[in-house]
Amino acid sequence: MPTQVSDDSNLNHSLSASSSSHEVQEPILDNSPSKTVDPNAIILTQALTDSAISWRIHNCKISEKVVTQDMPLPFLYHYDSLDDSAKQAHPLTPALLAQFNTPMTANAAAEVIGITSDLLMSPWHVKIVGSLVVFSEALQLAVRLHWTNTGKRTQQIYTKSAKEALTAALKDWQFFGRIDVLYKNDKQILISIDEQAQADEQILTINASADYQKLSATHALIVIAKLEADKAQLPWFDTAILERLE
Repeated sequence: MPTQVSDDSNLNHSLSASSSSHEVQEPILDNSPSKTVDPNAIILTQALTDSAISWRIHNCKISEKVVTQDMPLPFLYHYDSLDDSAKQAHPLTPALLAQFNTPMTANAAAEVIGITSDLLMSPWHVKIVGSLVVFSEALQLAVRLHWTNTGKRTQQIYTKSAKEALTAALKDWQFFGRIDVLYKNDKQILISIDEQAQADEQILTINASADYQKLSATHALIVIAKLEADKAQLPWFDTAILERLE
């Protein structure tokens, strides 16, 4: 089971190529008349989710980290966070309704409602974006992935501390965005399959190369969907991300 986090030198030695200095190329779409898949071909989604393969994590890093209570929210978010007794004591008036979409801090919202600020809990705004490379020395294959806790500007979490908010945010982290593949094995074909594409565009051949190759958006979505579906059986991603945040 892959539990190790590798450093740069290990990846470069294993794949005989640097992961950051090479130009990204485009893989080749195989729209030849024959649609038969080589029985010896490596299928990218199947390989990435095969727990029998000794996958290792390299270069897990954070590119964006926001954990703050200082960002404004529309007034309605603050009002909705009140308990029922406070809402009954301060029902919605036309003046309050007019403020519903106005961005403001929790303190400002308390003034608008006419209550003390301690009756409103100010949420933590959390946004974490990162990347990592998962690689197999045996397959001579590395895949660069991106991850985040939310696709929104930030995720609002009501907890007492920033640490608790960060922990809560990362419970539901997800893969997103572009995927780059570095494949060094010229002895075996690597392919990506999009079964929803037209018949002559389903198979994407990823040739061996010294450079990363960017997957098309449709094939990246296929890989992400498969990783998300099988994520519970791929604990090395969780381990690497949580270790990076500590």
